[in-house]
Amino acid sequence: MADNSVMGFTPGTGVQPTCVIELSLSCRNLIDADVFSKSDPMVVLFTMDQGTRSWKEFGRTEVIWNNLNPDFVKKFVMQYYFEQSQKLKFEVYDIDSPSADLSKHDFLGRMECTLGEVVAAGTRLSRRLTGQNIKKGSIVVSAEELSSCKEQIVMQFRAHKLDKKDFFGKSDPFLTFYRANEDGSYTVVHRTEVIKKTLNPTWKPMTLSARSLCNGDYDRSIKVECYDWDADGGHDFIGEFMTTLRELSNGPSSANVYECINPKKKAKKGKKYTNSGTVELMSARIEKIYTFLDYVRGGTQLNCTIAIDFTASNGDPKSPSSLHYLSPYRESPYCMALRAVGNIIKDYDADQLFPALGFGARLPPNGVVSHEFALNGNPQNPYCQGIEGVVDSYKKAIQSVQLYGPTNFAPCINHVSRFAEAKRNGDEYFILLIITDGIITDMPQTCEAIVNAASLPMSIIIVGVGDADFQAMEILDGDDVRLSSRGRQAERDIVQFVPFNEFTGRQGENPASVQARLAKEVLEEIPDQFLSYMKSRNVKPKPPLQRSLTISSVNSLPPSEQ
Repeated sequence: MADNSVMGFTPGTGVQPTCVIELSLSCRNLIDADVFSKSDPMVVLFTMDQGTRSWKEFGRTEVIWNNLNPDFVKKFVMQYYFEQSQKLKFEVYDIDSPSADLSKHDFLGRMECTLGEVVAAGTRLSRRLTGQNIKKGSIVVSAEELSSCKEQIVMQFRAHKLDKKDFFGKSDPFLTFYRANEDGSYTVVHRTEVIKKTLNPTWKPMTLSARSLCNGDYDRSIKVECYDWDADGGHDFIGEFMTTLRELSNGPSSANVYECINPKKKAKKGKKYTNSGTVELMSARIEKIYTFLDYVRGGTQLNCTIAIDFTASNGDPKSPSSLHYLSPYRESPYCMALRAVGNIIKDYDADQLFPALGFGARLPPNGVVSHEFALNGNPQNPYCQGIEGVVDSYKKAIQSVQLYGPTNFAPCINHVSRFAEAKRNGDEYFILLIITDGIITDMPQTCEAIVNAASLPMSIIIVGVGDADFQAMEILDGDDVRLSSRGRQAERDIVQFVPFNEFTGRQGENPASVQARLAKEVLEEIPDQFLSYMKSRNVKPKPPLQRSLTISSVNSLPPSEQ
């Protein structure tokens, strides 16, 4: 008898029909907000949270300098639920400084729609930008369902005898790659770096997924255009050629030396025109793209350490206003966060033994301050059995230690880093969960500890409880600006900050919905952080073990991993 569940069919259950959609963005005829040059546009995508009915930032495109008609390379990939109204908001800004604060930049307009409208529009949805004093400009949103192709191509190009475009010099060439759409149009998917002052450039190797380049169709047309870069954004067209992923995958050969053709120049010069230079494929190889789940199935062990903030800024635990107050009627915010987040990540820890640490307390019997103490009172064996074991140790510790300070994160981060340092081969990956009220006092030391940890198989989840100012946590979460210490930048972004108050549930909200939103937020960056380490160290997953993940663990994975 066939196993129906393998096909995604499980009798007696319900599941929403879904697919994975990739959105591509372009803008046309934007407002020119700069005095001495053109606008430098960036688009920010917001999605509406189904629980809170509030807008949440989903992501940002790159900035395209001096351009009122930008085509953005950055794509947004999201799950499309056929039976949900998934509201989207696109805001366009003229970027005037390195600040991540959108209020520091000129607003060029917004457009709101649903993902269903984009999909129903066929190949593209074009709408006017609106907003106060916004009188022109439009945004074009294209959607394509992504294939399940898990391959990428690593390739390198060079060019010979390109046309000279600069009056006083040579050319500053770069390549732009386009994917063909079903309606005959093209969507930009990649731009190389600019090579200055040469007609014979060699570009750096590039890695592009087959999904982005041709949606896994090896015979779909790929257009490559060569331009001479100009500082004012008016890049001069040198020429173009067509290819396919199948041709490129064959590697260097005479078939992969392309004549760069400028159609206007060819029409003008006729038979006298040969080409505007040639572009040659120097190397190409197809690689498999591995997912987070491939590694977990192959036996990579995830080890989760939990660290809890016992500083006095949380309030006297005997007071009902304290974040650590152990009421007989309801759990403390720390207990709720510990259970909620712990139950999400526990499924990836095979032995269910969690080292649990506390920091910022005075310990019995003599009141020595510790920023790295075992919750169970046993520094030689700080492991607790399951999340409930951690909760029990936490409740006992609250009644035996004195909340004190200061709030130092670095000791616990360095504690886990020491274990991760010994397991650089990728067989194990370490997650540190810090639950805190957010008042941090060793920021320089914490930044240094995180920068050091970024080169190790390690991620950090910081859960903020209470209503404190979590600005410092946002800095540690290097989504907008990569964290640095003493002039050294973190190799990877390894910190995810989650404000727990946003997930305590609104009145009438289904607890399962709250848990699902929290799970998505907590796990959102871990797979990418995990994969960035494995890829940087060229660690490949082992063949799948004969064991299965629990239902809850698979349901909490991002859509692309299921």
